[in-house]
Amino acid sequence: MTPMRNHQVAKFQIGQVVRHRFYPFRGVVFDVDPTFSNTEEWWLAIPEEMRPAKDQPYYHLYAENEETEYVAYVSEQNLLPDTTGEPVRHPDVAEVFGEFDNGIYRRSAIASH
Repeated sequence: MTPMRNHQVAKFQIGQVVRHRFYPFRGVVFDVDPTFSNTEEWWLAIPEEMRPAKDQPYYHLYAENEETEYVAYVSEQNLLPDTTGEPVRHPDVAEVFGEFDNGIYRRSAIASH
């Protein structure tokens, strides 16, 4: 068993627009897991040479590429801040977030019960 790092702090915040380090997609962070929290099958499906460590934050994204919108689950090591300043077109963004300012969405009053 691998020892976990204590006091892991997420580099990206909920509402922040990020992009993938290797693949052509970007998205809005809507949840963060302090460490890997998906199935072993999902993790093993990633090619071994690109398989990220499990003991780091993982981000749930409302993601988009040129063709479609979807939900993605991405390790911190594979994300970078998105510097385009462009909003994300994923349809669920408007249901959870409100104002978009300087690369960050603010939670909408309706979504924050």
